[in-house]
Amino acid sequence: MTKAEELLEDTIGKRVLLLANEAIARGVLEAGVRLVALYPGTPSSEIGNNLTFMAPHIPNFYFEFSANEKVALEVAGAAAVAGVRSMMVCKGPGLNVAADPFFSLAYTGVRAGMVIVVADDPSMWSSQNENDSRYYALMGNMPMVEPADPAEAKSILLEAYEISEKLELPVLLRTTTRVNHTRAPVDFGRIRERPDTVEFEKEPYRFVPVPAVAKKRHPILLELMKKAAKISELTSLNFLHGKGELGIITSGVSYNYVLEALTTLELDAEVLKLGMTHPVPEKTIANFLKRHKKTIVVEELEPFLETHARRIAQLKEIDVEVLGKEQGYFTRTYEYSPRIVIEALSKVTGRSTSINWTAIDKKVKELPELPPRPPLLCAGCPHRATYYAIRSATRGKAIYPSDIGCYTLSIAPPLETADILFDMGSSITTACGIARVTDQDVVATIGDSTFFASGLPGIANAVYNRHPISLVVLDNRTTAMTGHQPHPGTGVTGMREEVPPLDIAEACKGLGVEYVKSVDPFGPMAKLVADVREMVTWVRENQAPAVMVSVAPCALLTAAERRRTGEYPPKYYVDSELCNACKRCLNRLSCPAMYLESETEKAVIEETLCNLCGTCTDVCPQGAIKQEDA
Repeated sequence: MTKAEELLEDTIGKRVLLLANEAIARGVLEAGVRLVALYPGTPSSEIGNNLTFMAPHIPNFYFEFSANEKVALEVAGAAAVAGVRSMMVCKGPGLNVAADPFFSLAYTGVRAGMVIVVADDPSMWSSQNENDSRYYALMGNMPMVEPADPAEAKSILLEAYEISEKLELPVLLRTTTRVNHTRAPVDFGRIRERPDTVEFEKEPYRFVPVPAVAKKRHPILLELMKKAAKISELTSLNFLHGKGELGIITSGVSYNYVLEALTTLELDAEVLKLGMTHPVPEKTIANFLKRHKKTIVVEELEPFLETHARRIAQLKEIDVEVLGKEQGYFTRTYEYSPRIVIEALSKVTGRSTSINWTAIDKKVKELPELPPRPPLLCAGCPHRATYYAIRSATRGKAIYPSDIGCYTLSIAPPLETADILFDMGSSITTACGIARVTDQDVVATIGDSTFFASGLPGIANAVYNRHPISLVVLDNRTTAMTGHQPHPGTGVTGMREEVPPLDIAEACKGLGVEYVKSVDPFGPMAKLVADVREMVTWVRENQAPAVMVSVAPCALLTAAERRRTGEYPPKYYVDSELCNACKRCLNRLSCPAMYLESETEKAVIEETLCNLCGTCTDVCPQGAIKQEDA
């Protein structure tokens, strides 16, 4: 039984070990959600990965992988306005993309429950910044809840829909990486029925926020947030744990670390755990602060709750010492750990622990140093071949704007074809800016999923303004970095339906790109290099944008298909007699399936890692890399 099949079980009381992301997917069933739209992004990926396989088996349910987060929020928001429960999911930076409709939705509100799940990524394990999405709730005047573990991820999701419908506002459900990817027992509840279709009731003077409407809706929103504040005071999502002179305010995964720290330090404290963090329960916090001369605020990233605690203490003239980031006990960067919280509480209270951190650190230092393992493009990745050709054709002298995806790993030697990156889709637009202020060749790269997510406006801009840029679209037929989700170019929807895929080359032609060419990165390398050189030359001569689409499946998809069919091409090997140890295959191509034999320093192919792409055969100047006879 797959995890998606298990999540579909209609067995009340069944206890299952789930990731928080899987618990949220199960919560969609129990909350009676009618529509879910999302753009995949780690650490939220498993929500969509499960829902896409669950969706075809759920009556009256629709799920989609939207083109981007803005689209997803608008699709889900419209469904909630129409009168059915909906959900939108994204990672922290994805909410930046959806910010425009986010603020409008707060003004218009919704008719049925709507939850926006946003997964922040402290320590930036897979993100370009440490977004703290709590400030979106503050700035947008939107209620927000935060689970601390997988069980709460489901139960708080159900509560969020109730809050949403009481207020007729969307509710933010904020998670963090450590919550999303933690496993814990979760009890199944009753699966709620969903309506088939609803009749859309027109109400333009609420849902069309022209200035005259928006002026009326803003005061209404502020009144709704006053109601939300009353809910925050009464909800069981905010609760007290333990007793003691010391007070601790915390939320999310930090609550777990606090409990562990108190046990380790054998410390008594009263803990105020906030599950609804916007609006904060001001009376509850004020009463809590009054009971304690010293209160510590434990939260990852920005001092959100800490600032609120100080504000409330000042307004209510409460004599309390609020300790946290401002005094340096906690950092504003990276995710926390039990040790970080234990050490901070130890400094504040003077309570020592039996744990000998010095001895532990010493033992760690005494361990043999592990060889560095930087993230690499997979063996057989078509992007490696394309980047090798780009760098060879331009001799490394062009400017290389990059984008968000696996291919950003080309920043590392020896490929070194990533010079600037802001966000998804920025490769094209930054290329435009650079091309206008330099005489250097500019060769940008963007992935297929990112192309559809946010590349199209940049291409339209490049065509209209005739920016002299070369663009290579790295089409590996999937959204590879976040788990092989479909996109408009794959021909598969979130409901697992097969549809005609959108053609990237044709889309570029339709936008007016004069030079468009599709290539096979696994064809002869000399031809691929010549194709790149031809494109760059055309741009230089015509002072207009050109596009090359490099099309080949992700190496992991190819490997999976070979395992399914049992059909494998002949293996590759290095003829040691022809190899002169020039190391070009490692120093220029750097395929992780190749290494040097220690005694001879000649190249060797590790068969268990090789994905049989054959790129190395064209790279070797001696012709020493060969394919076995079929």
